[in-house]
Amino acid sequence: MPQVVRSRIRAPHGPPAVTPSPHRTRSLADREAVAVLHRAARVLLEALPELTDRLVEALREQEPAYRAAMEAEPAEIWQEVHHSLRHNVASLVRPREFREAAHRTSRWIGENRAEQGVPLDAVLHAFRMGGAMVWQDLVDHTARRHPEDTRLLVHVAADVWNFVDEHCAVVAEAYRQAERRLSWRRENRQRLTTAALLDGTARIADLPDAAATLGLPVQGRYAVLAVTGARRAPHGTGRPPLDLPGAAPALWHPAGDVDLAILPLGTAAAEPGAAPTRDGAETAPGPATGDPDAELAVLARGLTVPPGLRVGVGSVVEGLASLGDARRLAETALRACPASGGTVLLDEHLPAALVVSSPGLGTALADRVLGPLDRLDPADRDVLVETLTAWLDSDGSAQRAGAKLYCHRNTVLNRMRRFEQLTGRCLTRPSDAVEVSLALAARRLLTD
Repeated sequence: MPQVVRSRIRAPHGPPAVTPSPHRTRSLADREAVAVLHRAARVLLEALPELTDRLVEALREQEPAYRAAMEAEPAEIWQEVHHSLRHNVASLVRPREFREAAHRTSRWIGENRAEQGVPLDAVLHAFRMGGAMVWQDLVDHTARRHPEDTRLLVHVAADVWNFVDEHCAVVAEAYRQAERRLSWRRENRQRLTTAALLDGTARIADLPDAAATLGLPVQGRYAVLAVTGARRAPHGTGRPPLDLPGAAPALWHPAGDVDLAILPLGTAAAEPGAAPTRDGAETAPGPATGDPDAELAVLARGLTVPPGLRVGVGSVVEGLASLGDARRLAETALRACPASGGTVLLDEHLPAALVVSSPGLGTALADRVLGPLDRLDPADRDVLVETLTAWLDSDGSAQRAGAKLYCHRNTVLNRMRRFEQLTGRCLTRPSDAVEVSLALAARRLLTD
């Protein structure tokens, strides 16, 4: 309930439009109107409990947003209304003494209602209802006891409603400031919770709270997606320019030069007892099979990756407690992604993932297998490596490899024999073919 009137005796806040004369006096009508207002206000202060009861009941009947709060804590609401009325009606009599206290009360109410989630429109409506009730009581009292003075209240009517508007502005500003603080705390808590889950440092006992904070099920199926190469907005804000197909919303989290996204998958989130997603709806299932691995594969294939962006998609894990593992899998997939960009789904690139998971061993293998080629002229060496890569990508078919390289199949076979002579490896021997394939992956990925 706002301080409902600003006495015309008090000087205004801002400079007047015209500088008054030092000896300027108010009109007799103004002085009489203020006296009438003071007299009626004193009567309201004496009957403050009854006025509080009526305003609380009016709020219960006319403002649904307050009804739930009154049912939960009726005594607290009554005391709040009574406190506000006491300061504000007292401002009619002693404005200099009570103005700041009334402002503090209005600010406190705005902050408190924001924390309780009462809509701002409802709070402002309550303040205007209180102002209307106080004004009506002032008029009614004067009309009953001094009807001849009722006309004088016209001189202070504008002040009453200007002050109602002033306190509505105080409430609105306090409400919005509290909302911003609450939003920051909520976002900070979500950020810290997400970081703990992705770092693998979240405690098992904290998982239910983490699930409630993020709107994710504790036992859902998840994967993590890692992205790098995107140009960040100032101060690290924003998210990568990447559209994720599918109905399940991703939860993004910046981690240094890499952006991570938690991907809810499968139908586990829609099972009985599962928590809803952040928008209140249950997580939608993936493909018709309900297989999270298949859903993840569809998602990876459906990504449209801008040039230069590198994306690593980890394997599916069970539950929020495993998101730390999911992050490490996604970052492994990201390391297996070429420097030129693209998407790597870990489950489809496990050999390359093995290489980048142990860079030292990968480099040693590449040097051991491909080292003899380094003694050749660089152009000659690159031709052999290109031909060998095309041959492996063509499943050992010289015909298809030649088509890729625009050369005859016999040229491919001749180059393969030369490679075998230089390295001592036999490409028809499975163990040698595996070593050569891993060595090529190591040279390509670890050099990049």
